Amino acid sequence: MNKLLTASVICIFALASLADREQSSAIVDKAADGVKSMIAQVSELTQAPALSHEKNGYGQGVLLDDQNRPTGALDFNAKYGQLGAMAINESDKRIELTFDQGYENGYTARILDTLKEKNVKATFFLVGDYAEKNPELVKRMIEEGHTVGNHTQNHPSMPTLTADEIKAEVMTLHDYVKKHFGYEMTELRPPMGEFSEFSLDETSKLGYTTKLWSFAYKDWLTDDQPDPAYAKDKLIGAAHEGAIYLLHSVSSTNAEILGDVIDGIRAKGFEFR
Repeated sequence: MNKLLTASVICIFALASLADREQSSAIVDKAADGVKSMIAQVSELTQAPALSHEKNGYGQGVLLDDQNRPTGALDFNAKYGQLGAMAINESDKRIELTFDQGYENGYTARILDTLKEKNVKATFFLVGDYAEKNPELVKRMIEEGHTVGNHTQNHPSMPTLTADEIKAEVMTLHDYVKKHFGYEMTELRPPMGEFSEFSLDETSKLGYTTKLWSFAYKDWLTDDQPDPAYAKDKLIGAAHEGAIYLLHSVSSTNAEILGDVIDGIRAKGFEFR
């Protein structure tokens, strides 16, 4: 922009020097108006469009491609990947198990035992209250090589927050985990899967990748757990390259079937991260 302005000013004075004294003032004024118009047009073309604050609720949907991958997850990547967000891993064919840790229901240790036995590394997305109340489990996750992710301090709807509020929700938990566990988180799952372009961008500015999922099922109601046989078939049948599974550690069914699910997915030729 500065180079354009400089070149334009030079042209103005060059034109003025070629004209007689009576004409020079009019030439300069006309040329200056042209420069202003040019700069306004260039500025309009180069200005980034404002990011939307519209709330979106994510879901992978039921439509699948010929590789058993949810098209909703692929569409999310295509639309929001430039904002540091993903719902399926298109650069790594391995499957990733992720667990949302809203509160402890007595099954996480068993889940960790199974993951250790099967040599699988998972990702655990923590809220602030969980990190504060369950330090031994968080410490074990880290020591056993799992990824600890940020699920925000207070579990709010991210697209309803200002930039400062987003920063507080993310960095309060970030700083707590870094201080008490010596671990620096880099992945975030927005509560309830709710996001906006603006919230994704603000999260990215904080050094975080937003990670959603390409498979989830109704496993979080502790008094209405899915049948283990049904759940096992569903989880194994959903396997696809680059899958990100969303599971809840409060689920007794998940704790019971996890080992068989891992074995079943491996039997189909997939491997885990």
